[in-house]
Amino acid sequence: MRLRALMYPILMCSLALAASQSNGRSAPAASASDIPHLQKQGTATQLIVDGKPFLARCGELLNNSATSLEYMKPVWAKLVETNLNSVIAGVSWAQIEPAEGKFDFRVVDGVIEGARSHNLRLVLIWFASWKNGLSSYPPDWLKKDFERFPRAQVEKGRTIELLSTLSDANRDADAHAFAALMRHVKEVDGRQHTVVMIQVENEVGVLGDSRDRSPMANKAFAGPAPKELMDYLQQHKDTLIPEFRKVWEAAGSKTSGTWEEVFGQGAGTDEIFMAWNYARYVGRVAEAGKAEYPIPMYANAWLYGGGRPNQPGRTPSGGPLPHVMDLWRAGAPKIDILSPDLYNDVAFFGPLYTRNGNPLFIPETQAGAEGAARALYVFGRYDAIGMSPFAIDNAAGKDPELTAGYGLVAQLAPLILAHQGNGTMSAVLMGPKDPPQKVQVGGHMVEASYQGPRTAPGAQGPPPALPSAAAIFIAAGPDEYFVAGSGVSIKFSPNTPGPEFDGLATVEDGNFVEGRWVPGRRLAGDDTGQGANLSLRSRGIQHVTLYRYR
Repeated sequence: MRLRALMYPILMCSLALAASQSNGRSAPAASASDIPHLQKQGTATQLIVDGKPFLARCGELLNNSATSLEYMKPVWAKLVETNLNSVIAGVSWAQIEPAEGKFDFRVVDGVIEGARSHNLRLVLIWFASWKNGLSSYPPDWLKKDFERFPRAQVEKGRTIELLSTLSDANRDADAHAFAALMRHVKEVDGRQHTVVMIQVENEVGVLGDSRDRSPMANKAFAGPAPKELMDYLQQHKDTLIPEFRKVWEAAGSKTSGTWEEVFGQGAGTDEIFMAWNYARYVGRVAEAGKAEYPIPMYANAWLYGGGRPNQPGRTPSGGPLPHVMDLWRAGAPKIDILSPDLYNDVAFFGPLYTRNGNPLFIPETQAGAEGAARALYVFGRYDAIGMSPFAIDNAAGKDPELTAGYGLVAQLAPLILAHQGNGTMSAVLMGPKDPPQKVQVGGHMVEASYQGPRTAPGAQGPPPALPSAAAIFIAAGPDEYFVAGSGVSIKFSPNTPGPEFDGLATVEDGNFVEGRWVPGRRLAGDDTGQGANLSLRSRGIQHVTLYRYR
């Protein structure tokens, strides 16, 4: 203990020194307005870090990578090589509170130092009461005391390793530890802002049944739906998520009664009951943490397959899925963002997770070419705050597609941030069999068609198909656009009164260097289909001006 007491001030000093020396980034003065926060720009919500909007080119580490500083040593540089500017790292409740009320933040401090010394921002995951619908991260002292810290039960009264949402003791122990973590993060990082967001728990919900069926849960389910929830429904009845409002209206839009009287019978009502109880629990944990250090916090969802019906219990029942977002808004107002872990159906879930002003942050998705395509799409189409391929420590340093894709986003970031929320930017994502897509951007309609890779001279057989093609369109002026991406062919047509055809005036490829456009080749002829369309077979940026004729 004496050695730890001697080393801790040294580590604290090294964190502060690293912040002041890392790539010339100085430590700003701390104040409530300076800490990372969310801010509206038009219809978009942006993450503000050190007074500037921050577009998170993120990656999530494997669950337990950040529990070992030795493991992380070679990883940091590879993350930078992959063009990340931020990383999501887990914090294990069991590791930081090995004995009740006794905290050890040495590993957390080392992770902050590692990120800071490589000029990376951090998003921390609070792996605590729940992870992927079960409870593997609580400390041993809590797990062993099952009388004080009860578990949930499913069909036939079977107990599972899942802390009950109905237990005040479970919730308060979690909230106490999370408050200690946030207090410590403020102490070591309140001026440097390496940590910019927090994920509270992970993919919560009941697996194996539609709800907790313990005696405590059964009593609550048979009792009245909370007045707090009933008041929320009445106050927000005109803006409720349509799927949720339909369930309430089908049962008679009652303003009081038991859960089944208000929402009807069946697994859907079980899920509503669990969503409220998870939200109240997670919301209280977030509230305790924000009382110490109020940076943005989000909760993430394990999704069902887009286009297929949700089945509570097969997908964690009660998590922040799109149709129960109102339950989470009512029960967990301190959670700023409800986030999808989005491995498929991005075009299906993107609109669902941007309803009613919910900002889009994707904490888990694919890496590789698919991840690179999705990055352009979610930043351009949905004004996303950030995107994060999972298991990034496996991909970092050996994923040229993601590296190039994030490099392209890095070039475009100032332009993307300037155009978020004002209707002058959009994007497409498509596969080889998808029909052309049209999006309105500024005063013109943009039509994008899938275009395979260019065939090398003498190549045999069909050209390889890209897993997805994507492009982003940014209107820099009335008849001026920047277009970036790969695998698409693009045509413009007017969308305002005047001559009926668009022509390509000046087309050039190039790059943004420190936010300044540096043109390369002037394109015409074969490279523009003799003036008919832009061609982005390979990844790049083009600047185009248009004229109109009849």
